Amino acid sequence: MTGPRAPSGAAADGPTRFARFAFPPNSLGYCGPEDHGALFEYGATGVVDGGLQELARRFHGAWPYLELIAGAHGIDDPLEGRVVDAYWLGGPLLDGIEVGTMGRSLDDRFRHRAGIGWRALTDSLLAGARLSHGFHVFAVYPWVGLLRSGSVDEPLRVLDRCRIRWGRVLEVDGAEATVASRPLTWNGVALGLGAPEPEVVHLGRDGTKLLDLRPGEAVALHWDWACERLDAPRLAHLRADTAHQLAAVNRVPASSGPAHLLG
Repeated sequence: MTGPRAPSGAAADGPTRFARFAFPPNSLGYCGPEDHGALFEYGATGVVDGGLQELARRFHGAWPYLELIAGAHGIDDPLEGRVVDAYWLGGPLLDGIEVGTMGRSLDDRFRHRAGIGWRALTDSLLAGARLSHGFHVFAVYPWVGLLRSGSVDEPLRVLDRCRIRWGRVLEVDGAEATVASRPLTWNGVALGLGAPEPEVVHLGRDGTKLLDLRPGEAVALHWDWACERLDAPRLAHLRADTAHQLAAVNRVPASSGPAHLLG
């Protein structure tokens, strides 16, 4: 692995942050290429080279969103920091994408795979969803439809783990941290957020960490990993995007059904 490294103590750049967020589901075999070890190393070391960019392009769910966000704002690099932030955490770049542009992109990628579930995607857009990772979790994946059909425990668990959520570090113990975060809830009709609860998340493995954290810090979580230390603006973006996505999916008629996609 070659390429420049981020200076010690410096904020991670866009490609490195992408690697940190993409690694947890990739390590579970849910998306992206098989070489999750390389993805972890990129996220931990801060090295940025052509190998990392090639790995990112093989995330067939995330990469087209990054391209769409970047293209809508005349940004040449889909891994530019502002684009990566917008996809994983939300933010102002999502505000400038027209519904028609979003619809054409989704039509090209998903219509032939969605079948009758295509209506769920189009209803989500009309309800005001934005093209962050949260849209892919709540509108493209089938889990919300499964919740509405009466299967609760596993769909709710996967939705909660797969979304990007925030937490406050309570304690750090080696390569793990205890974090207080708000779990996703389902009342039989709508999704929401519960009161903060402690959970244990990974910071690293085999003696190498993605992040060094301290109690009191805010952090972004994906599956069972801490992926990003959140400053006040990024925390606000993630809170707002989560609220927006939940409100949008809760407005979609239950009759739309699940999208049945695993993009």
